[in-house]
Amino acid sequence: MRIGVDVGGTNTDAVLMKGKEVIHGVKTTTTEEPGLGIIEAVSSILNSSKLSPKEIESIMIGTTQFTNAFVENKRLEKVAVVRLGYPATISVPPCIDFSNNLRKILGEDFWIVPGGYEFDGRFLGDWSESDIEKVAKEIAEKEIKYIAISCVFSPINERQEIETSKIIQKYNPNSIITMSHRIGRVGFIERENATIMNSSLGNLADKVISSFKEALVKLNITCPFYISQNDGTLMSAEIVKNYPVLTFASGPTNSMRGAAFLSGHKDAIVVDIGGTTTDFGVIKEGFPRESSIPVDIGGVRTNFRMPDLISIGLGGGSLVKIMNDKISIGPESVGYKLNSESFIFGGKTLTTSDIAVAKGIANFGDKNNVKHIDDLTIDRALEKIKEMVEEGIDRIKLNKDLVPVVLVGGGSVLVKGNLKGTKEVLIPDHSDVANAIGASLAQAGGEIDKIYSYNDIGRDKAIDLAKKDAVNRAIQAGAIQNTISIIELEEIPLSYLPSGAVRLHVKAVGDIF
Repeated sequence: MRIGVDVGGTNTDAVLMKGKEVIHGVKTTTTEEPGLGIIEAVSSILNSSKLSPKEIESIMIGTTQFTNAFVENKRLEKVAVVRLGYPATISVPPCIDFSNNLRKILGEDFWIVPGGYEFDGRFLGDWSESDIEKVAKEIAEKEIKYIAISCVFSPINERQEIETSKIIQKYNPNSIITMSHRIGRVGFIERENATIMNSSLGNLADKVISSFKEALVKLNITCPFYISQNDGTLMSAEIVKNYPVLTFASGPTNSMRGAAFLSGHKDAIVVDIGGTTTDFGVIKEGFPRESSIPVDIGGVRTNFRMPDLISIGLGGGSLVKIMNDKISIGPESVGYKLNSESFIFGGKTLTTSDIAVAKGIANFGDKNNVKHIDDLTIDRALEKIKEMVEEGIDRIKLNKDLVPVVLVGGGSVLVKGNLKGTKEVLIPDHSDVANAIGASLAQAGGEIDKIYSYNDIGRDKAIDLAKKDAVNRAIQAGAIQNTISIIELEEIPLSYLPSGAVRLHVKAVGDIF
């Protein structure tokens, strides 16, 4: 038996799984303290199923804590940035595209020292131990605990970042260091940005994981727990402490994985209608399609692994406004205050949930409170919702082919009938807790994205090395070695680089028990 939990902005969902069978699912309101929400959701599961905490083998948790913190510029730490790339990169200093407020929070302590590589692996600058020792001592004097190390073309050769980390750790034994080659891909500034972002969340990661542990202790649950990554796999709690950014967008990813599992479709468009937003994504071989372009997070460009998503302000808590005979829906939402501010719960704010109950396609709250809403308003609101969903589907598609669409999330009841550009529309059983089901699917993954020279080492050896690295990372994330398989291998020739340069993207996935 295992439990999957997904902590969203409006609802905290939980599901009990036995193998691949869904036993029971619950939906509770998200609390300001995520640990309390987890206690409530898991307690509900245990009570309704009459299970003992000792019967639970593992718990998988999806969380938006780290995404929200960075976007809102809250609970972030000061970061020391060490860049290996002098003098080639001095014209573009670290954090150049960060907002003034964000730079103020993170500080402007950065060092640019000789080092780095050319695109073909040749030395860009003369890296020296003495330069790094000087920087390490200055960081120690400033007492900065969280450190980000970036190096030009470290995806080709990570050696300088590793050696730099060792020296800095020697003079700063309590420091928490993030190296860019473990976070981002080719594209220096975006990779450095992601590394700084990860470092700034270091303290919060420790607190959130501790909060989850305390919540499980209060429930007398002693089994291991895992955290959802944004590629549809899981990682251990200890890995999350080091790489919190890998949880970004894990909520929609969980929904996509859950949708693939519930529908039986490994290739489809998934529309996840939650309480605040609707997310559109694509699943390939049961896993989310990853974005191939830099992703903006809180105004900062990054290039680490992220699912290819489109989000719109449409959900069960979205405000419905009528002005001059025109209806608008969202992006404003009552969020987790739905239970107090919507009409069906005695409030005075018209939401899409009120529309659904008034139409009779949903049954919660008090229907008597929405009797005053006329049929024309209801039908126009539902038609507007349908148009918004159809537009999102059209934007996420790569071609004009008709594709199957899987609707999940508590707000999936808002969409009825056929949708333009689709082959079929499915709303599978347990779709309202697809996110929690996706979190519970019990697989851990590892990924490698590096540049290799086929001229130097040959194609077969390069692919073999990349596969081994991906497998090792999957093992580090908690996967059992004899269950691991390679589910993705992509070769991208870099014609503008010499020496037969090829970018290899390899993904490995395995079971955690």
